[in-house]
Amino acid sequence: MDLIKNKASSTDGAREKRPAHEQVYNTLRSQIMYGELVPGQPVTIQGLTDSLGVGMTPVREAIRRLISDGALVFQGNRRVSVPLLTDGDVEQMIYSRIKIESELSRRATANVTPQDIDHLEQIDQRLDRTISDGDVSGYLRLNHRFHETLYGHANAPILNDLAERLWLRFGPSLRVVCGRFGTQSLPDRHKDIISALRNQDADMAAKATAQDIEQGMELMADALVNA
Repeated sequence: MDLIKNKASSTDGAREKRPAHEQVYNTLRSQIMYGELVPGQPVTIQGLTDSLGVGMTPVREAIRRLISDGALVFQGNRRVSVPLLTDGDVEQMIYSRIKIESELSRRATANVTPQDIDHLEQIDQRLDRTISDGDVSGYLRLNHRFHETLYGHANAPILNDLAERLWLRFGPSLRVVCGRFGTQSLPDRHKDIISALRNQDADMAAKATAQDIEQGMELMADALVNA
C-alpha cells in the first residue's frame, strides 16, 4: 500500500513539475481539439493569459507551438484564431486521414488483445449514449478517445503524431457541424471496426476506418459549403 501511495505521489509530483508552457499548451490544445475555441474568432494573448491565470511567457510559447501545429494562425495585434477550413483544406484532410488512419487501424489489428477490444467497445457504448443524448462535447471527446485508443495499439508513433495533428485541425469545425446538425446525423462505423478487430481482419478494419473518416469529413465539407 505504501508503494502505491509513493508511486501516486511521485506521479502527482511529476505532473505538478511540468513546465507552465507545457500545461498551457495542453489546455489550449484540448480547447481547440474539442471546438471550445470557434474557428475564425480572434482571441488576444492577453485574454488567454487572463482566462488561464498564467503569465504572458508560457502563453506565447504555447501559441508558438500551436501555430507550428497548424491549430492557430497569427492575425497581428497580438491576436490569434483557429483557422477557417477551405474546401481544399478538407479535401486534403480526407485524403491524408484515410491514408494514415487506415494504416494505423491495419497495424493495430495485429496487436490488440480481446481485453483491448472490450475496452474499445466500452468507449463506443458510452459514445452511443452521447449521440442519443445530443451531448456534443461528450461525443467529440469520446469519438477522439476511441480513435486515439485504437491507434495507440499500432506501435507507429510517427503516423500517430500525424493523425493527431490532423485531428487538431478539423476538430473545431467538427464542433460547429455537430452544433448545427446535432450528433444524430454523424456516421459511426466503430462497430464495423470492432467486428473486424475481433475477426483479426486487418483489411476490413482499414476499410471501416476509411468509411468512417470519409463519411464524417464529407458531411463537414457539405456543411461548410452551405454555411
